[in-house]
Amino acid sequence: MIISKNNFDSKLPHVKTTIFTRVGNLARQHGALNLSQGFPNFPVDNILIELVAKAMREGYNQYAPMQGYYGLREAIVQKIERLHQRTYDPEKEITVTVGATQAIFTAITAFVHPGDEVIVLKPAYDCYEPSIEINGGIPVLLQLNNKDFKVDWSEFKRKITSKTRLVIINTPHNPSGTIFSKEDMLQLQEILRPTNVILVSDEAYEHIVFDRRQHESASRFDDLASRSFVCASFGKTFHVTGWKMGYCVAPEALMKEFLKTHQFAVFSVDHPVQRAMAQYLKNEEIYTGLSLFYQEKRDFFLNRLNNPKFKFTPSQGTYFQLLDYSGWSNESDEALAERLIKNHKLACIPISSFNQNNEDHGLLRFCFAKTEETLEKATHILNSI
Repeated sequence: MIISKNNFDSKLPHVKTTIFTRVGNLARQHGALNLSQGFPNFPVDNILIELVAKAMREGYNQYAPMQGYYGLREAIVQKIERLHQRTYDPEKEITVTVGATQAIFTAITAFVHPGDEVIVLKPAYDCYEPSIEINGGIPVLLQLNNKDFKVDWSEFKRKITSKTRLVIINTPHNPSGTIFSKEDMLQLQEILRPTNVILVSDEAYEHIVFDRRQHESASRFDDLASRSFVCASFGKTFHVTGWKMGYCVAPEALMKEFLKTHQFAVFSVDHPVQRAMAQYLKNEEIYTGLSLFYQEKRDFFLNRLNNPKFKFTPSQGTYFQLLDYSGWSNESDEALAERLIKNHKLACIPISSFNQNNEDHGLLRFCFAKTEETLEKATHILNSI
């Protein structure tokens, strides 16, 4: 029997191919310089490559433990203790995941029931809402303003109802490049304190914060930590996005439910890479020095951008920079992004794709996790427009 496309109902009827795939394909077709998707184009540290190869040669090529190699979980505990003064149990409160995205999806799947509401701050990374909807949940969207992307905490509080199961935050924030302040986290903590709402804190860019600012992890705050899944990405931290390696920490009761889903979704994660990461994390300068490394790239990009048609506020974190073109053109961001690819051979991401109802504020996102040569070419193109 051949199943007709009309014989089943899609669980995600409104979901299209992601903007990253569409822009990436168009960039390849036109040979455009690609500053769209968030991946570095410079080499990975050879020490890390050799550690993975060593683990493979030593025979660590079969399944890792379901929650992850214990030595890596211990290294994560030590990292969080040093940075955020929070102690997690490596046996019961940490799971190594297939990137931060799998951690987020698993946390949502483990707790969201049909009809549950999940608050999402827009613009938002595009995996959140489909993950909610495929589990029968209802995304409750709160659009941030397009100037400083600050949360209106009064409005946020009004969004919480008896049906609110979960809240998702992202700091440092993709796509805006802003970060939550300590005051933001304290307000969030006080609003959630009298509730049973679970927090998913997407901290994929945890080590990329600029101008001597501090990343305010949910792990730093007692009540938030007691209700939070903190999801992070080794791929972003160590320039190995293709390895899809991340982790999730949460209190034991939450992690117990998380693991019920995790074990049947992926069971375990790449074993030799986990062994390598455990060794690599022993040199804390590798991740503590990341902010300066990327701040220099941000500044290189912005210092060479001298076209007054593009306005900007320097990114506070992540490796993304927004450019505002609304002062000189009424063209939609998707149309301009397409024209940049086809006519100028430069790819970026239109921000409307991340906004509620695809609101368009004339903003484009550029990834500066690139070599200086690439950034030089990109700013030359932008300056010529």
